[in-house]
Amino acid sequence: MSQPFSNNIALLIDADNASHAAIDPVLTVLAELGQVNIRRAYGNWRKTSLKGWIDKMHRYGIEPQQQFDLTKGKNATDMKMTIDALDLLYGGRVHGFGIMSSDSDFMPLAMRIRQDGLPVYGFGGGKTPEAFREACTRFIDVNALLRADKAEKGPGSRRGSTKSAAGSGTGTNSEKEAASSGIGEDLLNLLVDAYNASKRDENGYAKLSEVGQRAGNRSSFDTRNYGFTRLYDMLDAIPNFALERRKDGEVWVKRLR
Repeated sequence: MSQPFSNNIALLIDADNASHAAIDPVLTVLAELGQVNIRRAYGNWRKTSLKGWIDKMHRYGIEPQQQFDLTKGKNATDMKMTIDALDLLYGGRVHGFGIMSSDSDFMPLAMRIRQDGLPVYGFGGGKTPEAFREACTRFIDVNALLRADKAEKGPGSRRGSTKSAAGSGTGTNSEKEAASSGIGEDLLNLLVDAYNASKRDENGYAKLSEVGQRAGNRSSFDTRNYGFTRLYDMLDAIPNFALERRKDGEVWVKRLR
């Protein structure tokens, strides 16, 4: 794959099942994959419920795709999105996909795209079915994105002070306990398993990059779902781990308990 700045990324939006309020942070996240040159939103634009998307499409250069509801209670949005995604995939000019929806119907599509070696970032609400979440390379809860975005823009936020402490590596244990209070047992077990599976030096330290890769390979895990921008910030906020930045700039992590 070419360098990230030259990668061509497609964002496909299921407007019936996606919040227009999250489009700004979603585009910011996708920038880590490449340039989002293809931006399409699908829906029946006669619906008043989609009114909030209209201004967003003009502002962010999103191409509207009209899909009429031919049968009451059903729409053709999912099928049209799937057809377009496969056309883009077979065209060979797209290096990654963003699928903005909370609909589990897109699970087979995400799995098919990944089988060709392309990353798929899913963006949906907290009630998005696990099947779609796990089918994506990364799944990001848009509500968590919005909370993080608001916290970063607001002065004196708790997350801002936590991030600063994590970046300097000087946070106290009480600060770390507070920051990690939203991290459940399942996530902690995932991080521990990723650490245990990683190669460690004689002092028990593993490369942070390898731990992150192993966690990502097993799950659609993404630190932004928990209010952290980087894996470094998350692990520094969990008392179970210690971090060490070495002379070459690489970060290593050790499990303490």
